[in-house]
This record gives sequence, structure tokens and C-alpha cells, in this order.
Amino acid sequence: MTRKTAITERFYADRSDAGRALAEMLKEMDWVDPVVLGLARGGVPVAVEVASALHAPLGVAVARKIGAPGRPEFGVGAVTPYGPVVLDERSLRLLGLTRDDLASTSAREREEALRRLGVYQSGRDPERLEGRDVIVVDDGLATGVTATAALRSLRESGPRTLTFAVPVCAPPAAAALRNEADAVLCVSEPPHFQAVGQWYADFSQIDDDEVVALLDRYSGVQP
Repeated sequence: MTRKTAITERFYADRSDAGRALAEMLKEMDWVDPVVLGLARGGVPVAVEVASALHAPLGVAVARKIGAPGRPEFGVGAVTPYGPVVLDERSLRLLGLTRDDLASTSAREREEALRRLGVYQSGRDPERLEGRDVIVVDDGLATGVTATAALRSLRESGPRTLTFAVPVCAPPAAAALRNEADAVLCVSEPPHFQAVGQWYADFSQIDDDEVVALLDRYSGVQP
């Protein structure tokens, strides 16, 4: 797979705008029986645009951040509904934490991941991933810990290739994630990246109802 060169900076009106920019990059590439998975929640509106451009089925992937005790906003790991718990060993050392210290938080976040997956997949069969080019889409890549958890879980399904694609990413996170994915594709890799939201005019939160509506709407327009 040919790797595309990311531009330095690009700002987006919203996630749909970002999805169209990402789709322009991805539709120039060759894919074998592709399936697009939006990383819920924020990745789903982006993934809709990508799936539409590739004429590919759209599904959803779920990964939940594991926050540090007393500092839930500080992600030290992530977990998916069924895959292994992924912890950032460097962050654990810096904070003096062990895996046991995070056991209850990890279990709680896995339970929430399972709940969300059940909501999003209600009434629809999950897409077959084995032997296909699987493209995991999010609205951005900051630390890479949730992306790592999602990719490791999806790898167990036996995809032909596993690609992680985003409109904007932190260059160090993209470099590290290339150990997990067959390709990491970013439209923009700003050298002064601080947070995903800084590259969006509208970075409003997405709720479960919006995710379900997007999936339903997309499946309704497919032949």
C-alpha cells in the first residue's frame, strides 16, 4: 500500500468536512473489499464520508479510555468490548501505578464499551472483517492509546490489511501507531499539535443517538 504524504496543517469546519478531506486521500488508493469502521463516537461522522466515497459498508468500533485515578481526563490506557486491556507503561511508571490499581476502572470502561456496542449494533449484523481491507476512522489522533486498543482487538478478526485513517494527528502518535497498523494515514500532521479539537471550528460532542442515526441513515442509502 502506497503511503500518502500528509500536509503540515489543515483546519476543518466540522467532522463531515474533515471526512470529505480524508475521503479524497483514501479514494486515490487501491482497496480490496474494503469495510470502514468509525471509532465511536467522534469517528463515525468522519467515517460516513469515507465509506460513501469508497462505496464501502460502514460499521463501528468501540474503545474506551482508561483514566488515571483521580484524574479521569488523563488517559493511561484503553479497552475495547472484547480485546485486551492496553496500558501505557510509561505513564504508569510516571504516576507510580500498577495494572492492579486500574483493574476496577478497566472493568467499568469495558462494561461501558459493551453497552455502547450493543446500542450501535442493535438490529444490524456486524460486517465480516476476515480477508478484507479494514479502515478504522477517527476524527483525530492525539496519544494513540484508544487507537492501539481498537487495532489490537480488530487484528484478531483476521483482516487482509488494517489501516488507521484520520484527518489530523500528532506526528509522534502516528509514528508509534505504525507498529500496530499496516498503514496510518493522516491528511494533516501539524508539528504544533496540542489537541484534536484545535483543528475544528465545530468539535461538538456526539451522543449515542447521533451515532445510531448516522449508521441507520447510511445503511438506508446503500444498494
